[in-house]
Amino acid sequence: MDKRYEVYALADRYFYDSPDRPGTGERSAPPSYPTALREVPGRWRAARIGDWLTLTPVDDDGTPRSGPAQGWKIHASATQENADRIARTVWDYCVPRLIPFKFVPGPHLLHLRNTKYAARDTSGKFVTVYPADEEQLHLVLRELGRLLDGFEGPYILTDLRWNDGPLYVRYGAFARSFVVDERGSLVPAVRDGEGQLVPDRRQPSFQVPEWVTLPAFLAPQLAARNTTTVGELPYRIEKALHFSNGGGVYAGTDTRDGRKVVLKEGRPHAGLAADGADAVARLEREKDALERVAGLGVVPGVRDWFTLGGHRFLVMDFLEGRPLNSFFAERHPLLTPEPAPDAVASYTAWALRIHRAVEKAVEAVHARGIVFNDLHVFNIMVAPDGESVSLLDFEAAAPIEENGRQVVAHPGFFAPPDRTGPAVDRYALACLRLALFMPVTTLFVVDRQKAAHLAEVIAGQFPDIPGEFLAAAVAEITRDGGGRRASAPEDGAAGTPLPSAVPRGSASSRFATLPDPGDWPYSRDSMVKAILASATPERDDRLFPGDIAQFSDGGGLGLAHGASGVLYALAATGAGRHEEGERWLLDHTDPAPVGTPLGLYDGLAGVAYVLDLLGHRQRALDLIDSILKERWQNLSSDLHGGLAGLGLVLGQLARTTGEPELAERAAEAARLLLERLSEPGPDTPRRRAGLLRGASGPALFLLRQYEATGAPELLDAAARALRRDLDRCVVQKGGGLEVDEGWRTLPYLGDGSAGLGMVVDDWLAHGGRGAEEFERARAGILTAATSRFYAQPGLFQGRAGMVLHLSRTRAPGATEERLAEQVAGLGWFAMSYQGQLAFPGHQMMRLSMDLGTGTAGCLLALGAALDGEVPAHLPFLPPLTTAAPTRGSTT
Repeated sequence: MDKRYEVYALADRYFYDSPDRPGTGERSAPPSYPTALREVPGRWRAARIGDWLTLTPVDDDGTPRSGPAQGWKIHASATQENADRIARTVWDYCVPRLIPFKFVPGPHLLHLRNTKYAARDTSGKFVTVYPADEEQLHLVLRELGRLLDGFEGPYILTDLRWNDGPLYVRYGAFARSFVVDERGSLVPAVRDGEGQLVPDRRQPSFQVPEWVTLPAFLAPQLAARNTTTVGELPYRIEKALHFSNGGGVYAGTDTRDGRKVVLKEGRPHAGLAADGADAVARLEREKDALERVAGLGVVPGVRDWFTLGGHRFLVMDFLEGRPLNSFFAERHPLLTPEPAPDAVASYTAWALRIHRAVEKAVEAVHARGIVFNDLHVFNIMVAPDGESVSLLDFEAAAPIEENGRQVVAHPGFFAPPDRTGPAVDRYALACLRLALFMPVTTLFVVDRQKAAHLAEVIAGQFPDIPGEFLAAAVAEITRDGGGRRASAPEDGAAGTPLPSAVPRGSASSRFATLPDPGDWPYSRDSMVKAILASATPERDDRLFPGDIAQFSDGGGLGLAHGASGVLYALAATGAGRHEEGERWLLDHTDPAPVGTPLGLYDGLAGVAYVLDLLGHRQRALDLIDSILKERWQNLSSDLHGGLAGLGLVLGQLARTTGEPELAERAAEAARLLLERLSEPGPDTPRRRAGLLRGASGPALFLLRQYEATGAPELLDAAARALRRDLDRCVVQKGGGLEVDEGWRTLPYLGDGSAGLGMVVDDWLAHGGRGAEEFERARAGILTAATSRFYAQPGLFQGRAGMVLHLSRTRAPGATEERLAEQVAGLGWFAMSYQGQLAFPGHQMMRLSMDLGTGTAGCLLALGAALDGEVPAHLPFLPPLTTAAPTRGSTT
């Protein structure tokens, strides 16, 4: 579960949205601090940039006063109780002294910065002050430090604390500039001692750049910081299990008796829950709850409770076993193309036993007067016997008599507001009934009516489940506070009560009336209507709602998650031009925002490719020219944001425009990749594989260059690149070949084996040497691409990618029947947006319309599978022909 998505899900009912946008969607504008509403003084300029309100002194002509581009900056942390007083104090101090500063302008935004799963490198930062030099730095720390003496706030992990107050310092950039880092990504930059741009490191620990000398007046603060150690504790900490903004969770040993323990840390004023409780308060709740339910045999025992360095620690018994979620990969029978009936029956019996064991554990906790309040598959520990269960993580637990609402929850088990007290746990138990068989209950945060449709799918795949088991789940999930079935959010009318069992065909009317994804072109037209209905041309940050990546620099423009990808999918599937969208894209690339990445799927190269495809060639060439002015040779090798993707676009534009310089730059990109491939490849768990970020992307580019030039060394190099990715693959127990990331294996189009398989298909079309090796590989990839279940629908990380691969591959056994099964399976994820067919995005907490994760990607995949006249395809991966592709035909 990627916790970053939860914050973006708070901002809008249907789509991920930026939390710093006031009043987006159905949310009214959040309140601002009174200081943020002050009139801006003369010779000052105020501006909202992201979740900051910046105050900058200006000269008489209105231009910002010159100042350093980097240096030692001061941060102030704050709590909700003292934030406005700190902002007012900083304003009153900095304005008469003409010191630029910025602060978070409202309590909602400050809360989001300090929630449990907020980014640790920005946690606690409420104010930033930009001193002109080290002398002013020292003066401001002394004077402002005295003014803020006694104010509390969360510890800022990236910084060095000044004395005992809320002020902290770190060295970094003042002005925005960017550089390509060692991984080939465009990142914020500072200049080193030789004046060269280097990455501005922002890890959650204080660091001084090697070319910078720590000012002498900060030496005592650094010494004080280093005095806190764990050396005197009676525990040996052996590894970190988990980090959040609220603190860490560590496995260790009690040195007094040798017993294994877990130490859980709580940081004051950080890791906030919805009710404002910080990590320390939640840890104390957990301690109290565990002591109240002690001795039941279904919870860890409390061993110790202490403070170290201002942080609270709870020490508990270590429970042997694994979280319930980890059993899906090895036990779930639908992770193969043709599940054996006995395997389905065996899994069904086990899942029913596990659910009953969890029910009994929850009942026992309730009998002690405690509501668990955070039941989900990650907080259920299954013992080594595979049958016994325990409950973990009681920081949200509460006494039954409080009858409170949920304040911390996994999105797939998050109870609606009308559930309080024990009803919260009953809702989670109902979700668990479905999640044990189809772990996609995060769809319910978009629309709880999806539960009936999902139960129908489960009943069809697991025929031994008692009908009342599923019916009870649907009834609990979809009822409103009065016991009636909840009305659909778009329909506005209450539903009818469910029968005692779930009959086939009983899914709620909102899903029954949606077109089947396989009903082309009706499904295409419905998806297009949903996409266009979601457009927001009045916004500058994005045109179509999509993944949270679109809220990074330039993300709303790109091919994977931005406007370019949606416009491409519309054009590729015969849905017609979207002229308003094209105007938006032209307007927002004139010029492109500073910091926009350069690559094919993440940035300007992909935008240029789509604009050229749509007939806007000059703007495309202008964007390519801006890329070539950067240090593009330092980009990573991959297709997503690196040389492979850029090289493909350069080669394509060279052919369509006849510009020789573009052809030369494409050839230069190929030479650079050949040099890198001649070096030993890094063999580490971090090395990525697959189409987007592995060696398959460079292999694709080298194949297209081979088609353009006929140079045999390019074909051989493409084979070497593919072998690098094949070396990262493993055969699963069902025979599928998947990319091994060390902690999971992936079959997907973006970072898994299906994308590798697409390039293998292209390589085999040329009949190069070593065909037998690649034939064996694509047979295993075909198996991986035909499983009965995938956890998400998206193109790059879900079932739509399998549909695209199966629509194109020539692997023996890639039948129409297998393709039809995957198309039908895509319908399991069908959602309604304004009565039209749409699909959820990554993590499935909200809908998405983008190419990489959402409806546009599903549209493209279905167009490839079902449009017999002009099949859609990904850029540079056209449908395979019976002969090798002709030179120049690469788009």
